[in-house]
Amino acid sequence: MRRLLVTGGAGFIGSNFVHHVLEHTDDHVMVLDKLTYAGNRASLGGLPADRFTFVQGDIADAPLVDELFSQVDAVVHYAAESHNDNSLHDPRPFLDTNIIGTYTLLEAARKHDRRLHHISTDEVYGDLELDDPERFTEQTPYNPSSPYSSTKAGSDLLVRAWVRSFGVRATISNCSNNYGPYQHVEKFIPRQITNVIRGIRPKLYGAGENVRDWIHADDHSSAVLTILDKGVIGETYLIGADGERNNKDVVELILHLMGMPRDAYDHVTDRAGHDLRYAIDSTKLREELGWAPAYGGFEDGLAATIDWYRANEDWWSPAKDGVEAFYASNGQ
Repeated sequence: MRRLLVTGGAGFIGSNFVHHVLEHTDDHVMVLDKLTYAGNRASLGGLPADRFTFVQGDIADAPLVDELFSQVDAVVHYAAESHNDNSLHDPRPFLDTNIIGTYTLLEAARKHDRRLHHISTDEVYGDLELDDPERFTEQTPYNPSSPYSSTKAGSDLLVRAWVRSFGVRATISNCSNNYGPYQHVEKFIPRQITNVIRGIRPKLYGAGENVRDWIHADDHSSAVLTILDKGVIGETYLIGADGERNNKDVVELILHLMGMPRDAYDHVTDRAGHDLRYAIDSTKLREELGWAPAYGGFEDGLAATIDWYRANEDWWSPAKDGVEAFYASNGQ
């Protein structure tokens, strides 16, 4: 039985990974999470007590991290400050967690010679023009545009440096936009779904032309597990499911799947520095490691996500009013 430490395992993508690992392997999972507003202990409810351990703490707490690394075989590093709007309002927490936190983990991995997989984002590459046929690859130069994406880019470079300079056994993955269960209602897709459930009209930034490459969190989890098991040390793998959609189409599809007119939404003030388009080329991951997404397409995954939010209002409801009040104060 392998012992995994998952940082940020009470967050959206991390909690989905924990559920996936416990369902598909016999691994024991220890979660380290600070339980900031984006971490939710309820996202880890119902997990088997004999294979799951939870520790509340900060990845920048070096003595705690050192102790936990001594108890596990491998580490998957999801913990991050990750909301672009929040990074524009207050960049400092992004430096503390994404840079100093990652450094702390790397030093522990170096000391204990532990396998480390670092979760990153396609936003480190900047954005693409809407009519550009290209997609991001592992060779795309970094061009981050926000405090969030720049600190994630910095954390990626730290991982690469610790692999090369100190022989840390690490890999990196950069993934496209995730959606699925346990995602905070401040995020684009769950915000619109929960608005419809509450009888509130969905909100679309600007003209809604910005394009994201969507992947269900279950597919991201299976890709990460594949990289952890088969990935080549020092390599970077891009994770995507060919799910490019512009925001207008996503809002209209949500409304359609929830039985509402496709035009029953409002345009609101666009986000500052809103990147135009992200698109992932996951050829390396698919051909070298044999990974493929389980969901047949974006609409199937979105329908399953809508069903989850309808069935789990007790999970997302406590945060909903505060999120909408915050956005309303910004005209969004």
